[in-house]
Amino acid sequence: MSRELTTVAVVGLGTMGAGIAEVLARAGIGVVGVEKDDAGLRRGLGHLAHSTDRAVAGGKLTPAERDALLARIQAGTDLSAAAGAPLVIEAIDEDLDAKMALFARLDGLCGPETIFATNTSSLSVTQLAAATGRPARVVGTHWFNPAPVMDLVEIISTVVTDPAVLADLAALVERVGKNAVTAGDRAGFIVDALLFGYLNNAVRMLEAHYATREDIDAAMRFGCGHPMGPLALLDLIGLDTAYAILDSIYHTSRDHLHAPAPLLKQLVTAGMLGRKSGRGFYRYAGPDSPEIVDPAPPATVAGTTERPVHTVGVVGTGTMACGIAEVLAKSGYEVVVRARTDDKVAAVRKKVESSLARAVEKGRLTSEDRDTALTRLRGTTELTDLAGADLVVEAVVEDLAVKQALFAELDRVVKPGAVLATTTSSLPVVECAAATSRPGDVIGMHWFNPAPAMKLVEVVPTVLTAPDVVATVLAVARAARKHPVTCADRAGFIVNALLFPYLNDAVRMLEAHYAGVEDIDTAMKVGCGHPMGPFELADVVGLDVTLAIQRTLYLEFREPGYAPAPLLEHLVTAGYLGRKTGRGFHDHRR
Repeated sequence: MSRELTTVAVVGLGTMGAGIAEVLARAGIGVVGVEKDDAGLRRGLGHLAHSTDRAVAGGKLTPAERDALLARIQAGTDLSAAAGAPLVIEAIDEDLDAKMALFARLDGLCGPETIFATNTSSLSVTQLAAATGRPARVVGTHWFNPAPVMDLVEIISTVVTDPAVLADLAALVERVGKNAVTAGDRAGFIVDALLFGYLNNAVRMLEAHYATREDIDAAMRFGCGHPMGPLALLDLIGLDTAYAILDSIYHTSRDHLHAPAPLLKQLVTAGMLGRKSGRGFYRYAGPDSPEIVDPAPPATVAGTTERPVHTVGVVGTGTMACGIAEVLAKSGYEVVVRARTDDKVAAVRKKVESSLARAVEKGRLTSEDRDTALTRLRGTTELTDLAGADLVVEAVVEDLAVKQALFAELDRVVKPGAVLATTTSSLPVVECAAATSRPGDVIGMHWFNPAPAMKLVEVVPTVLTAPDVVATVLAVARAARKHPVTCADRAGFIVNALLFPYLNDAVRMLEAHYAGVEDIDTAMKVGCGHPMGPFELADVVGLDVTLAIQRTLYLEFREPGYAPAPLLEHLVTAGYLGRKTGRGFHDHRR
């Protein structure tokens, strides 16, 4: 049974410490705040005044509530004032020696039952605990910045932490209205260990001139529903902070995926630290300004004119093919869908009609627009009926041999000058192009599922694709009211190359018994604003699909950290594929 902690000491009243003190005081808990000198104390009290005044202005606190909150915080510069609190939270600078020295001092001041909690984001809690005579009563409580706003607290246990201490901290976190997740003591804990590997991968992508900063960020916002793209998020965090966290994780894990990208170090050395310095991956209106002043214009292909497109052929009958056909018909294109049998032609028509009917019911489409779109859609079982198409989009099974055979057939029947596009999500587009006598006309056009709802289209030219083909596909995507991004022909393109290693890292974290499925999912949703946790997402995508894409990435890049996690292999072998089978990382049978 957990204890009710009525008083908490917070040592260090910087932005984070002051935020923690405010959260505790809001919940009716008495706070003893301690700073090292008068200047720090004035800054800390200033943080508290500024934050609570904003809360009043925003209607989140009344003036009386603000005054009562501030009255619960007794702040000073005498560390001995913390001696009577049953819990001391340190929130000083991220310096191991300084934290160890502080805990050694507190150890001599506080009673043996006092709990010590560190707010470190990347240092070893075990090492800090060893600096005290009470290692079983030392725990990590990693709050997120700004603490009054962010709803996640990671509780970090060491191999010797008393379970009763974990229960006390979990109860406290719940009492102050935050979400508690528990993890073992490993560099980066849950959120930073998963998040910064993904962010570092995005920097490497930019560093290789594989895609622009705008396209990398847009791909993850529109393709995954992330609130910010990875490069904009790094600017917000601070590139120096990101470098320090990555370096700390790397020196503990020796995982190359966390070795800071050279470009990150170069920007930090140049003083380009992100928003706080006014320039990082983006240039801002001034220090601490969110306003970007050097946005790139929408992607164009200089000096080229796109080819005219009036009729689009779609090859395939699955969910993706039906979605693409629907979107293009709604956008004014004549669409011919090629299926293998008359029954499948009828099934495509029925799926599109049902989807359009739902759009009308929800007020997203008028009945007239629905009827007009359906007049533009026809089906066929003959590939030769695509002969007059200006653009053909294949959306067949993700099998290279099947796609190559299809492109060889299209090469024979489709008119000269037509654009041939593949919707592959992970196979080499150039392999499809090489199956034709017109490789300059072949391009990747990776739509996201469901196509009517998802705004992103990845446009993937090969080294042989003609510039006007790129311009044509960009124009079609925009006419379909999608956001196109362009990247080189490399396994995973942008989204999958960033997303699936992150999912694989989460599986490795789970199989190491470092944290549980629910805690990892909660941490990434609450701590990062992701719409789904990694295991929820893998279950939706399908564990077999996740494994196949991760294998493709590993075979292309030969990066040891990309090797599929054994647990993922075992679950797929056992037939636990996610939602479609009722079991994956979660049980969907209930």
